[in-house]
Amino acid sequence: MKFASVAGLVLTLLAAPALAQSPKPHNIIIFVADGLRYGSVEPNNMPNLFKLKTEGVDFTNSHSLYPTVTTVNASAIATGHYIGDTGNFGNTLYTAMPMSSGHGNPVAALENNAVLAEMNQKFGGNYLNEDTIIARARAQGFATAVIGKQGPTRILDSTAAADGSETLVLDDSTGKEGGIGLPAWFTAGMKAAFVGPATPASQVPNIPQQVHLMKATTRIVLPHFKDSGKPFALLFWSRDPDMSQHNTRDSIGEYEPGINGPSGKAGTRNADTMLGELRAALKQLGLDKTTDIFVTADHGFNTTAHASATSPSTRFGAAAPPSDLSNGFLAVDLASALKLRLSNPDAANVDYSAGAKLKEGSGLLGDAKNPDVVVMPSGGSDLIYLPKANAATLAGEIVNFLTTQDYVSGVFVADHLGKFPGALPMSALNLVGSAKTPSPAIYVNFRSFSGACANKLQCGVGIHDSTQATGQGSHGSLSRAETRNFMAAVGPSFKKGYADPAPISNADITPTLAHIAGITLAPKGKLRGRVISEALVGGKAVKASRRTLVSDPAANGARTILNLQEVGETRYFDAAGFAGKTLGLTPP
Repeated sequence: MKFASVAGLVLTLLAAPALAQSPKPHNIIIFVADGLRYGSVEPNNMPNLFKLKTEGVDFTNSHSLYPTVTTVNASAIATGHYIGDTGNFGNTLYTAMPMSSGHGNPVAALENNAVLAEMNQKFGGNYLNEDTIIARARAQGFATAVIGKQGPTRILDSTAAADGSETLVLDDSTGKEGGIGLPAWFTAGMKAAFVGPATPASQVPNIPQQVHLMKATTRIVLPHFKDSGKPFALLFWSRDPDMSQHNTRDSIGEYEPGINGPSGKAGTRNADTMLGELRAALKQLGLDKTTDIFVTADHGFNTTAHASATSPSTRFGAAAPPSDLSNGFLAVDLASALKLRLSNPDAANVDYSAGAKLKEGSGLLGDAKNPDVVVMPSGGSDLIYLPKANAATLAGEIVNFLTTQDYVSGVFVADHLGKFPGALPMSALNLVGSAKTPSPAIYVNFRSFSGACANKLQCGVGIHDSTQATGQGSHGSLSRAETRNFMAAVGPSFKKGYADPAPISNADITPTLAHIAGITLAPKGKLRGRVISEALVGGKAVKASRRTLVSDPAANGARTILNLQEVGETRYFDAAGFAGKTLGLTPP
């Protein structure tokens, strides 16, 4: 691995931070606008978020963690640790053991309460291997609640009792099969607050569901917390704009307007309205002066593309001329290249040569009961597991194949397997740590590019291994359009009217909020975020630097390039891939 020239990004000389100290524990709120891009927050479309970042701290150099998908970043927001420690390597993981919540398949789709409960059972009581900030807060006497999208909401306190007696959990499944129980204090207030027993189904835009959840938050939860006299820690995870951007039908088959059409904008306005309702309720209840609000997005977004001139998967079956990439294309391509049998996770054979497709995109290569290769789709990236002793040999063959494909832009391989031309080690992305869950052997980053707009990050397009059609939205890769999430904060602990130029990420939220709220953390792993000291009252600016890592070249000259920033030992990932094939990547 070669180091390219380092371009120093010096904000000011590093000084000992004079961190704001709270006289007593007070309230913290994390508001997640799922899939919100930094450039989407404009005063005419998102006035509440624009006002918040103007009044408080505007994080102008924000980052999602890779892979840029929901549960990955939920684990970082929850624990303050990078993914090598949490083991939440993707939205869907290979567990190497049957999952009863997955009909006996060795696959865990984490946006589900039952799956998360079983993951905890199978991996020592807490599959993340780190306590979350909500769990630590309730252990210290805080009132706690997690509200919003099923999966990431529960991840913020996955070890709380399932009867709702410790942390209130409201999500898509509330009042339905698989829902978490509700405490008496909440159910007693439902009728007066016009809150029904079940959460409405999600839709585009996701207005009915989020109105229901915000009513519950502002009319029942916050008044109860105030009356309790306890400090509180609360999460609200808004499905929009993610829901509306994924499912937009404004330009099916085309890149324009893609996620920037009416549906996507309606989703951003919906999230903005929810934040406005939350802040208004805090003010009405007299809680605004004692509550810090941290707003973030789990990731950015791209419009989906499915074109490839090299993928073997487009040439199988009756389609002629070659078809677009379909969900599961990488598993098909590797099965073809390695001459291995392909099966669904339920062990059903997939005759891809006749045009058969994988049911969900995940594929087992070789003997389905003892696979040589497992491929887990993750939108703009895929995870490849190599469970057998011949992993290093297979990794070399796979990397050689991947570097020849036009849809690939960057490869990262587990450090213990060795160095491979064209690929960087996974540790470069903080993907190797103290995790309990099985670790992928290879991450594959897919190609991305820009459409026609002034702000190139706002009209990104990317190849995605997903069910979305061309023209709908997805995410997951290391393009800057997807690592560039929206982040801002406001409250008594944060500076007013401050634009922070230092790099920050979702892993920094828990250390920062724990510091200002007096919550004691007990980390196990070493891949931790930092306290964002420069954004706090009395905090001094920090020193940051930029550098670029470059792999040795593959046979065809392809090199994986990683642009990153650092504050001390804390890393922030801007973009990665092959030169000319990742949006926002700067080659050395």
